[in-house]
Amino acid sequence: MILLQTLTTDSLTTMDSLNTAAATENIGLLDLLIKGGYMMIPLYLLFILAIFIFFQKLITLNKAAKTPSHLMDQVKVLVQSGQIEKAKMLCAGENTPVANMIAKGIERIGSPLKNIEVSIENVGKIEIYKLEKNLGLLATVSGAAPMIGFLGTVTGMIQAFISIAQEEGNVSPKLLSMGIYEAMITTAAGLVVGIVAYLGYNYLVTQVSKLVHNMEYTSIEFIDLLQDK
Repeated sequence: MILLQTLTTDSLTTMDSLNTAAATENIGLLDLLIKGGYMMIPLYLLFILAIFIFFQKLITLNKAAKTPSHLMDQVKVLVQSGQIEKAKMLCAGENTPVANMIAKGIERIGSPLKNIEVSIENVGKIEIYKLEKNLGLLATVSGAAPMIGFLGTVTGMIQAFISIAQEEGNVSPKLLSMGIYEAMITTAAGLVVGIVAYLGYNYLVTQVSKLVHNMEYTSIEFIDLLQDK
């Protein structure tokens, strides 16, 4: 009976010691981010850049998509009634890609229809460039971040094995595991940044495609209006 109590007491003491050690070795997210090494710095910068570009383009696209649905109907009525200047002022007050294209077409009323189409297309190209600006940079971030993360892991592993090689006698499993997990942090961080940038890029590309489709539809509708005029 005494022996059983002693074994039980020793077991509980051992478990308490293990729990205390585990609590001591518990590593938070902030600690992981700090221990990732110097290669984490460009990943932080790329993450900030990706977030900045995403929200900047999101605001731009939301503004560009705010063309009233009844704008074309109003322009049609004004153009058919000969109130060209009022139609110009109506489009100038919106300041959206669709409105800018229609405004350019209205300015060219009286010119050959082909010239009007070319003018509208040129304005459309400029507006599309504005909408797509910096999207390529976001795509670059989505591809570069994982590569930088892998590079950080490789350099971290090299440093870890150098430290192991410099140890005399038996290598501590703790030293080996610590060197490996610190090296792997950059890979995880790079993948996170890359995935966030990739998802943001694809979402913005989808929104731009919707706007471009709306611009093309409106330009065709305006040309049809001039043909019927």
